[in-house]
Amino acid sequence: METDLQHPHPQGMETHLITLKINGKQHSTNIRPWVSLLDCLRDHLDLTGTKKGCDHGQCGACTVICDGKRILSCLSLAVMKDGAEITTVEGIATENGLHPLQQAFIDHDAFQCGYCTPGQLCSALGLLSEGRASSREEVKELMSGNLCRCGANVGIIDAIMQVKDGGSDE
Repeated sequence: METDLQHPHPQGMETHLITLKINGKQHSTNIRPWVSLLDCLRDHLDLTGTKKGCDHGQCGACTVICDGKRILSCLSLAVMKDGAEITTVEGIATENGLHPLQQAFIDHDAFQCGYCTPGQLCSALGLLSEGRASSREEVKELMSGNLCRCGANVGIIDAIMQVKDGGSDE
């Protein structure tokens, strides 16, 4: 690969400066155009709470909230989210303590190995803010894209229903 002074990066190796507001704080980074939001968060911004599961958008482990909507960060290019506001699992708790949803996950033993928990929490938080789920069956359906291989699904749904019914869906 040849480089010259006008093009210091080999062809296809250019980077783009992007700025993301993550968990209330501005972050800027130079990123190659093909880097997923998931890899940007984990590898470039050291926000490792978001997990890489299947890397194909089938398990939900990488779910984050972007501009108020649940997305699979493994299927989103970071450059396409320039200027976006993102909430990861690291941004759910407040300085006053755990978010009610986090406490409900503890109360209902809604995790075992914990690997899917960050994506489950972000998806549940997004689901609650969407206000579309009015029944347990709807919650199950809307959470079906987030897989738990350990079988904690009943506890996860119980936790979401506790927060939904208790009105603590900040």
